[in-house]
Amino acid sequence: MTRAIVRCVFHLTVLTLGQFYTGIIKQAMRGGGPDRGGITMTTVTQTQNGMNQKLIGGMVGGLVGGVVFGVMMAMMGMLPMIAGLVGSASAVVGFIVHIVISAVIGASFGVLFGTRSTNFGQGAIWGLVYGAIWWVLGPLVIMPLMMGMGLQFGAAFSGPMLMSLMGHLIFGLVTGLVFAWFTRR
Repeated sequence: MTRAIVRCVFHLTVLTLGQFYTGIIKQAMRGGGPDRGGITMTTVTQTQNGMNQKLIGGMVGGLVGGVVFGVMMAMMGMLPMIAGLVGSASAVVGFIVHIVISAVIGASFGVLFGTRSTNFGQGAIWGLVYGAIWWVLGPLVIMPLMMGMGLQFGAAFSGPMLMSLMGHLIFGLVTGLVFAWFTRR
């Protein structure tokens, strides 16, 4: 189980670095020196700034989306289950764990979908897609495996899982919209 989590984190890191270096490599492919569109320190700095903007925008979006989804989870009494991921039963601990996860997932949204989410419409669409992806990954795969329950695909269309789907879609929508706002301001 721990290996699977490490692999997920590794792959997200590789994707993040891949996005960063893709911009630099594209500049290098244009040819030689700065006069021909090659790599300069300015190019590297602009690429880093763009990546920072995506990471921060995604993190801010994830935090806002996480608070909205966290309030919904609190009203449904789901936060103690989230706290179970770290060996607690406290709703407060569950909320903190949820917010930390939301910030990380939001940052990865910025990296993976940031170039596609340049306006509110695109942010909303890609946010909904990302929320659906995390509905599959989170409550159907990662969380049940971490809690020793096995995959939950058989329960995907039960009442609680459909409520979870709604929450993840709202999380994704809010994350995408806040990301689009943050990067446009």
